[in-house]
Amino acid sequence: MCSDIAVKVSGVSKCYQSYAKPSHRLLQAVKFLRRKLYTEFWALRDASFEIHRGETFGIVGQNGSGKSTILQIIAGTLRPTAGSVDVVGRIAAILELGAGFNPEFNGIENARLNAAIIGVSEKEFRKSLPQIIEFSGLGDFINKPVKTYSSGMYVRLAFSVSISLKPDILIIDEALAVGDTRFQRKCFRKLESLKAEGVTIIFVSHSMESVVNHCDRALFLEAGEVQMIGHPKKVVNTYLDALFKLDNAESVHPVSHENNNQQEQHQCRNSSHKLNHDPLIDACKTHSTYNTQEYRWGDARAKITDYIFLNNGSAYKHQCEKADTLTLCFAVYFEQAFKKIIYGMTIKTTDGKTVYGTNNRLKKQLYSVNKSGDVAEIKFEFIANLAAGDYFISLGVAADDDEKDHVPLDRRYDLIHFKVADDQQSFGIAELGASIEQL
Repeated sequence: MCSDIAVKVSGVSKCYQSYAKPSHRLLQAVKFLRRKLYTEFWALRDASFEIHRGETFGIVGQNGSGKSTILQIIAGTLRPTAGSVDVVGRIAAILELGAGFNPEFNGIENARLNAAIIGVSEKEFRKSLPQIIEFSGLGDFINKPVKTYSSGMYVRLAFSVSISLKPDILIIDEALAVGDTRFQRKCFRKLESLKAEGVTIIFVSHSMESVVNHCDRALFLEAGEVQMIGHPKKVVNTYLDALFKLDNAESVHPVSHENNNQQEQHQCRNSSHKLNHDPLIDACKTHSTYNTQEYRWGDARAKITDYIFLNNGSAYKHQCEKADTLTLCFAVYFEQAFKKIIYGMTIKTTDGKTVYGTNNRLKKQLYSVNKSGDVAEIKFEFIANLAAGDYFISLGVAADDDEKDHVPLDRRYDLIHFKVADDQQSFGIAELGASIEQL
């Protein structure tokens, strides 16, 4: 195996056998019995990929797609039905909550047990123990049985043990989602530190923002099969596209021609700034602020056909100043009627961190669409309380759905690019307008 490769997964498949009765399992063990008394479930099918040393590698996919299975096989706690996994270095894994812990043991005893499992000597463990205790922040609970721990305390202990024992490869299966926000930030800072030291990190997360922000590459699993491996943002977009690819017939909401007057107050009726309504023309691409690298997805029963971006009432040009008023109007053409529609806007940094997002459902403003061919004009207005830098605006239209929460109709990620001028007085993301004086 190449010296640059930490993990090599070659044609790995995992099949589970389900028996209707316990006796069938015994009968199946009889060699001359040819008939299958079980049904097969393939959690993984012919998965192959490589993970480089010092790389942070994310795995995304729906529940049941095989994410946890592949992590367990890499960690060595599960055997594949077919294929092989080659691993170079010591592995520490945080898998399902509480895995590897004896509920009757206290925190220190469980830490010692986990250290022994991955081959850490008693001398090395004692040297690492103060760091484990300090990082976990468990205080006196470190000496109490873990059966008295909350889920967040489990994570604190598991993460602290794993990162303190100097692994070459660290595997995390959605565990950080359980911890509190402060501890999550602490963990991600530590992960960055471990990465800088050359540790390979593999993690599963349902937080797409975490995958985009922290991973070098990502893998998309669906029904046990590898669908895509590549740049995190592209992989996440492909996953989201597949996740919301729904049958149009399932989400139709026919409505009457009543109660749509509330839409009028949000229309952008400015004679000097007209929006294109033609669904066959994507006028968004004609604007200087249009980002050619946008990612667009949805079932296309609605189309964002145009937008207008204003700075203090005038057309946005090259950049805006801090605290300027930015107005964004956009037109949406509807192929059919809908009872409840969600219009959303999100502002992100160029590296994918969400700065701000909102939609009319969050603001408890409900809108509907009367009939096929209707066009809605939507207006968002906000103050650019942002530090200097480049930002992207995403726009979205979705159908509110009681069962599925929402059905994406047209989402245009990173559609608009804008810049806030640098006055060399602050840094970060938010502009809080702090004053400084000596007292």
